[in-house]
Amino acid sequence: MLPSTPIWLPQEQWLPAATAHQSRAKRFGEPFTERRMKRQKHPVEDFLFTYYTQKPGQLYRWHPGPGVVLAGEKARERADWKFYQEVIDPDSGERGYTVDLTAFANARAEAIRFAAIILARTASRPGNFACFGLHEWAMAYKSADNGIRHEYLPLRLGSAGTDAVVEEHKIRCTHFDAFRFYTPEAVPLNELQPTRETQRDLEQPGCLHANMDLYKWAYKLTPAVPTDLVMDCFELAWDIRAMDMQASPYDLAEWGQEPIRIETPAGKADYVRLQKEFADRSQVLRGRLLAVAQSLPVPQT
Repeated sequence: MLPSTPIWLPQEQWLPAATAHQSRAKRFGEPFTERRMKRQKHPVEDFLFTYYTQKPGQLYRWHPGPGVVLAGEKARERADWKFYQEVIDPDSGERGYTVDLTAFANARAEAIRFAAIILARTASRPGNFACFGLHEWAMAYKSADNGIRHEYLPLRLGSAGTDAVVEEHKIRCTHFDAFRFYTPEAVPLNELQPTRETQRDLEQPGCLHANMDLYKWAYKLTPAVPTDLVMDCFELAWDIRAMDMQASPYDLAEWGQEPIRIETPAGKADYVRLQKEFADRSQVLRGRLLAVAQSLPVPQT
């Protein structure tokens, strides 16, 4: 819910929050930038900055969200920020800067509508906790013929062992953006055939990738989404990515990552336990994002 009247924040109140956010975000972004300069890769920690389109510099920017007016000299920098507008305090005549929700909603109407649909429908479905992360294995299926997607990572069980795990399990991935990276031989093995058009009908809250994508919807709704919520989604995605790769067929010992051996009963149990914990975290954040999306003044079609 938006405040009925704008909340004015003096610079001495909001600037520490902006500085604290930068420190929080740079803890993740600066190591990535340093690796890029050295042409180094990290199979877990690079993902959120390479797969998703928001770059570290964008993540470092702090936004208070709707209904907040930032006052003071430093706030004047936002006169040139996209989707900000200048407002005048009718009592003091002081200038401040706030998110222009109407301009944002008009410019991003389709993205807002789609995000609201995905968030609401995903939240309404039961989670599937029997996939065991086999999407990553399907991406490496028949690697002897197709090559390895992450060419610098060895397969923990080798090519034949990876293929055997895929062939011994049912694969029922619901997430199109994982399914589209399957090897050609793995595509018909998936019980579902997700497409971009069916994404809104298949996404469910047990899916690791759907939960990582909360970060994507958060930054796509920025600056209408407060930056603390964006970072909550980012950190959830960061934690999920680590678990996703631990459960993958790749050997990450060089990066200090212990495998979750989903080919064993104990590994499956560990995977499901963590998957359910992430699902619980994601549903809270999904509800917060949905509330923002539904509050925006999107033009009627």
